[in-house]
Amino acid sequence: MANIIVFGIPGDTQLYLADLAAGTVAPLNVPPGSDLGVADQLRRSGATITKGVNLAVTVGSGASASAGRMDDVASNRMDEGPAAGRMDESPAGGRMDEGPASGRMDEGAASGRMDNDSTDK
Repeated sequence: MANIIVFGIPGDTQLYLADLAAGTVAPLNVPPGSDLGVADQLRRSGATITKGVNLAVTVGSGASASAGRMDDVASNRMDEGPAAGRMDESPAGGRMDEGPASGRMDEGAASGRMDNDSTDK
């Protein structure tokens, strides 16, 4: 298990290094052009980048986290808004099973199917 985590928070240009074994968090400056430097520039532009973590959320306080809540940070609700991560809504609902970018190999002109040739009339 990794014991070091690098993270950034929207609205804060600083990156932080958390050492879980030592129980510390410190500001981290990364060289421009390095892998972390490029990732930092992307996140400052609004991208969300994850690697090696399977849960990362902000909460308003340690008490909220201890109580199991993820509700104390205004507008960071996970169930509403354009960045809600909802996979079931339009226009770009993120559905992987429909539409031209679905990746389905059995539909569309690029399907490779021999029975959908438009020249057969």
